[in-house]
Amino acid sequence: MYVDPLEDRRAIPVGTLLPGVPGDNGLYAVCRRSTIGQNRVSERNREATIRASTLTTITLALALSLMIGWLLVIGRGLLLPILLAVIVVYVLSSTTNALKRLPLLRHLPATAIHLVLLAVVTLVFVALALVISTTVNQLIEVAPSYQKNLETLATQFAHLVNVDDLPNWHEIRAATLEKISIQTVLLGFVSGLTSMGSSLFLVIVYAAFLFSERISFTRKVSAAFPDGGQAERLMDVLRKINSRIGNYLAIKTLINVILGIVSFAIMWLMGVDFALFWAVTIALMNYIPYFGSLIGVMLPVILSLAQFASISTTLMLAVLLTAAQMWVGNFLEPRMIGRGLNMSPFVVITALSLWTGLWGLPGAILAIPLTSMIAIILGGFEGTRFIAVLLSERVDTSIEEAAFGDAKS
Repeated sequence: MYVDPLEDRRAIPVGTLLPGVPGDNGLYAVCRRSTIGQNRVSERNREATIRASTLTTITLALALSLMIGWLLVIGRGLLLPILLAVIVVYVLSSTTNALKRLPLLRHLPATAIHLVLLAVVTLVFVALALVISTTVNQLIEVAPSYQKNLETLATQFAHLVNVDDLPNWHEIRAATLEKISIQTVLLGFVSGLTSMGSSLFLVIVYAAFLFSERISFTRKVSAAFPDGGQAERLMDVLRKINSRIGNYLAIKTLINVILGIVSFAIMWLMGVDFALFWAVTIALMNYIPYFGSLIGVMLPVILSLAQFASISTTLMLAVLLTAAQMWVGNFLEPRMIGRGLNMSPFVVITALSLWTGLWGLPGAILAIPLTSMIAIILGGFEGTRFIAVLLSERVDTSIEEAAFGDAKS
């Protein structure tokens, strides 16, 4: 059958001659140019579609990020207790698994151990709240004497180096020392801790309900995924994720408790005021990498200078507390956590900046635990493992260790 090329050029295969007009090279050239033109138009359309799709994806991702950030800011009062409760549940679950290995507790039901540990955590939280509230009142009382000691020490130092003979010394002192308010600085720092302490009751309530949900979660997954194999694979991934997160948080918390006890012993023996409060502060600050240990040691050291007005005593305290930090950071923590959290230093700094900007001091303390949880969850699923690898520091490890180092459980 003869097909008129002017009516339907797409029906003519490229490189073929039309029946009835053999050797018509002009018509062959027309058909070829037409097909090539259509291919070019189709290619341009595909490229335009890809560009539009990429732009749409980037726009939606930015909009989603801004929306999530806005929700995190306005939902701080709601989300902070929930996330603290999740961390508590992970820590207590890992502690329960460790206690179940002991011969005396091996035959006890896990629910009973959970309840006992939750009661212990409740008592600890109540004790911490009392310590913080009592310390705030005492700091208000002793702040004027601390301020006076600092001014006396500054005057003695200025006289020692003959700075007080300068004609503008009084102006320098008025612009520096007299502008510093010990009471304002201390209350500003303590207010960040009290914002966490005010939600401790909600944390306990949420943790109790999360424990009860864990019991029926397996049945819910089985009902949601009737395919037994799919449900089992999902539960296996979730168990691995929960184990890795729980082990890290439990061991890190234990290390911080040990550091707090050692720091308390040092400060109590040296007669530092509010030794228990500063020990709790050092333990909490140790959750913050790089800067946390420095801030935790710096606060009691500076206050000891205001308390004792003695440089030698302050230097001795600084040396002992720094030695405790170095022992924990260079000896104890590597032995208990192995190489530690496999996370890029840039990611760590970015996470600290982000969570601190969103939630202040509580966000700084929770920044690395929360970011590590997100990284471990991303590393547990095939579709998001590449993100965990990009967040990691050591790329020579296996995919399973992309978000977490070789932790020793």
